[in-house]
Amino acid sequence: MSEQKNILLVEDELLLSNILKSRLEKEGFKVFQARDGEMALKFLRETKPDIILLDIILPKISGFEILEELQKNPELQSAPVAIISNLGQESDIQKGRSLGAINYFVKAQVTIDELVGKIREMLV
Repeated sequence: MSEQKNILLVEDELLLSNILKSRLEKEGFKVFQARDGEMALKFLRETKPDIILLDIILPKISGFEILEELQKNPELQSAPVAIISNLGQESDIQKGRSLGAINYFVKAQVTIDELVGKIREMLV
């Protein structure tokens, strides 16, 4: 891999966040973690990641609210967003896509290997 890609992982579930971070770093990515929506927006104001992995159910500011903020604020709009959520209803998936997410993964239905593969595809 030529240049190291930066990933912003927005996930409040500590165990899952650490597992994903560890695996993605083994794959050669640089991973920044945010535990809530406020931290994520603060990070996005200061840094431009190559991709954002975004949970929906978050403390303080939800993933949907973050997507809305990304749409409203062109300075923040740059990285593709993939949602990783426990919300698997079609309405949630449609809402995520309508707000700009290019991928939507339901946690219970995706393996870490599949996720890593999809992230690689998104970064090509």
